[in-house]
Amino acid sequence: MIEEGSKRGKAMVEKRQLFMEMRAQNFDVIRLSTYRTACKLRFVQKRCNLHLVDVWNMIEAFRDNGLNTLDHTAEINVSRLETILSSIYYQLNKRLPTTHQINVEQSIGLLLNFMVATYDSEGHGKLTVFSMKSMLATMCGGKIVDKLRYVFSQISDSSGVMVFAKFDQFLREVLKLPTAVFEGPSFGYTEHSVRTCFPQQKKILLNTFLDVLMADPPPQCLVWLPLMHRLANVENVFHPVECSYCRSESMMGFRYRCQQCHGYQLCQSCFWRGHANGPHSNQHQMKEHSSWKSPAKKLSHAISKSLGCVPIGEPPHPVFPEQAERPQDQPHTIVLESPSRLDEEHRLIARYAARLAAEAGNSTQCPPTDLSFNFDANKQQRQLIAELENKNREILQEIQRLRLEHEQASQPTPEKAQHNPTLLAELRLLRHRKDELERRMSALQESRRELMVQLEGLMRLLKVGEDEEQKQAAQTGGSPHSSPSHGAGCSMPMPIRSTSAGSTPTHTPQDCLAGVGGDVLEAFAQGVPRNLRNDLLVAADSITNTMSSLVKELHSVDDAAEEEESHMRNGGGRDAE
Repeated sequence: MIEEGSKRGKAMVEKRQLFMEMRAQNFDVIRLSTYRTACKLRFVQKRCNLHLVDVWNMIEAFRDNGLNTLDHTAEINVSRLETILSSIYYQLNKRLPTTHQINVEQSIGLLLNFMVATYDSEGHGKLTVFSMKSMLATMCGGKIVDKLRYVFSQISDSSGVMVFAKFDQFLREVLKLPTAVFEGPSFGYTEHSVRTCFPQQKKILLNTFLDVLMADPPPQCLVWLPLMHRLANVENVFHPVECSYCRSESMMGFRYRCQQCHGYQLCQSCFWRGHANGPHSNQHQMKEHSSWKSPAKKLSHAISKSLGCVPIGEPPHPVFPEQAERPQDQPHTIVLESPSRLDEEHRLIARYAARLAAEAGNSTQCPPTDLSFNFDANKQQRQLIAELENKNREILQEIQRLRLEHEQASQPTPEKAQHNPTLLAELRLLRHRKDELERRMSALQESRRELMVQLEGLMRLLKVGEDEEQKQAAQTGGSPHSSPSHGAGCSMPMPIRSTSAGSTPTHTPQDCLAGVGGDVLEAFAQGVPRNLRNDLLVAADSITNTMSSLVKELHSVDDAAEEEESHMRNGGGRDAE
């Protein structure tokens, strides 16, 4: 009995922990309920580490835990809910780098207690499947359009038309979130909530559903939902202008410009708290800005817009086919959109790796006694090495070009910048970005060296195999060309991939590894037909991963260099908006 009482006491403390931490943030000083609600829910999202779980990963977790086979009205107990949350967070830690691992047990406890307090206030110890799906799909990370598409797949019929009763149930569940953070009077559920979203009952398809819920402004009962996503996007946005109230020389997050007072701007902290001075009044209309553009950039954008180069009134979401979509948590219906398409180098290596894998599969079925078959495989492998070396030379040239651009971009700015606080703030930001760019360049060179280590390992592998094959041929008195596939070629040690810059061999040059290519070509020039399928499969797979990371890093450096060059061109003429 004593142990059970201590467990209950601990559970009560954990249940109150998240709410006590939220109260300590003093969000209630925010005068507008929409911003107040969005800030509170964003705090809960980040404190429970839900912002790290993409909506597609959440849908996959629903399917892996069998929730797609249950009816929406089915109930699950708290114990099974804890198991589902555990699988979500443990899978998240597998995707995160080792330096950014989260405290899984703490995240499970905080989220579990918040969900129970939100959806089981009467203490039955059970939640419906639809309650859990609605909450997790709303509070996880990802794009709002993807979340709304998933919600629509859950509340529409087989013909792709929204069922009003199901949408009403969704509003009941999702509006319990503002109530849980003590904003129920502003955004609690009412019987008229559905009609405020769709005033006229009609046939609601997917695109109409997205148009309404992603409109500007959205329905009043859900106005906090897109704002919560905008908050996530501007948390690290920098505005190099001065706040007209607190006189802070720079702003982070949102920036608000008065539509009546010329040049009057407020940071988000002052605007949220209702601060005003001078001729400005809280009754004036304010425009929210999520980014900062220099006057020169604004002028060029206005000219392009007037000439018809910039589209006006772009839709808030892509237009999707009107045919019915199956529920997105059903098997074989999730299509995870890759953040970037495979580059040419990655596709090339992947194609060769797949070919080697196919050849390895065929070798288990019939002995490779045909010498011409082995010779063709070796020829393809030599072509692969030659193409990789060509790509390496191109990467070296690109790195040199970027280095020259960085040196040009770091030239001193005009002297008038020394007397302008706005330009001084911009210069500090550019220095920070330049340091970050140099770190990326260093990481790019480390990735290139890892690629060269892989090529050297492949070369040594081939040379060792040739020596062993020649020894075996000398002992048996036969020709090395007639050695069977289960000889020395299958007993070679596999190459080990370098996992850090510290594991790079000391004989590898730091700035140029051009000599490796010649050795590799020389190793392949003998043209000895042999069976290296398994070994080269491992090496090709390792090179595939290395080249993929290298290409991504190179693209990241290109984007950062273009951004810095644009800032430097506009830096001399920038003034506070």
